[in-house]
Amino acid sequence: MATCKLAVIIKNPLNDDEFLLVKQSPPPKFGHEEYDSFVDSDLFDLPSTPLTPLQGQSQCPVAVEGQELCSHKLTLTDFDLNLAINQVLGQVGLGPASGVVWKFWKFVEEPEFGPGLPVQTVYITGKVGPINGSSKAHCKWMTNQSCLSCLLEVKPSSDRVGPLVVVGLLNDSPQSEKWIPPTLHVQEYPPGVKILPMGSRTAKPFRTTNLVVFAPGNATAITSDNCFVAHGDALIVDPGCRSEFHEELREIVAALPRKLVVFVTHHHRDHVDGMSLQNNKFLQILYIFNGHRQKCPASSQRKRQGKSLTGLIG
Repeated sequence: MATCKLAVIIKNPLNDDEFLLVKQSPPPKFGHEEYDSFVDSDLFDLPSTPLTPLQGQSQCPVAVEGQELCSHKLTLTDFDLNLAINQVLGQVGLGPASGVVWKFWKFVEEPEFGPGLPVQTVYITGKVGPINGSSKAHCKWMTNQSCLSCLLEVKPSSDRVGPLVVVGLLNDSPQSEKWIPPTLHVQEYPPGVKILPMGSRTAKPFRTTNLVVFAPGNATAITSDNCFVAHGDALIVDPGCRSEFHEELREIVAALPRKLVVFVTHHHRDHVDGMSLQNNKFLQILYIFNGHRQKCPASSQRKRQGKSLTGLIG
């Protein structure tokens, strides 16, 4: 079972490199005065909407070229594509469009972050436009390069680019990394930051803890900045999976660059259960947890040593 969603890449009929992004609604208030006082900059992403199963109809009246490419995972004709596409066009200020050639772009199965159902997203593309003047305040035409610039050259209060753009357009093959075991699903957002939910002894209703891996393509870059706590060619955060996932974790660690930094946000078992697997005589591993650094893990020191890092990364 999964929640199904449609993401639409609306191409500019005057410039094939441009696609339309829409400003996303801010998240609901958390109910904590200090937390709610923080204001994020605007987040722009591909327009999307849930896919609703057809009710009492034999087939969907909207045709998508190449839809059979995802038939092994999901049958698009089982859903009300006409409704979904019109909802997406409404988000960007366009009415129902006729005569548009819609083409299948990509099918993405989100990792099971839990506790809810995983999300399966179908990406389609088509040329529609131009957008009217009233929509220009919350929509913008972007290119792959301009999206990468937003992600890699972050400035205070600058607009942000959402995960649908990164997963759907910027990551050509998110599962192509050789160090990711085929039994695991990964999400990369932003580029260079990979999140793998791994089964752990976490609190219910959750079942997994996110293993976060920072593995930049240029791992040989050397910096002389002494302000950093540690330097390395790759960083993993919270290796806390259950024993049945230790083999996958061992594969990940063995495939990463030799100079590795392991950061543990806090001492809970679902964040430290895989610590012993990092012992490898061929790796230079530096451990950072609870405000301390050390070359190898020691279970006696993994116990409570203060809470200086607790909550920095969940």
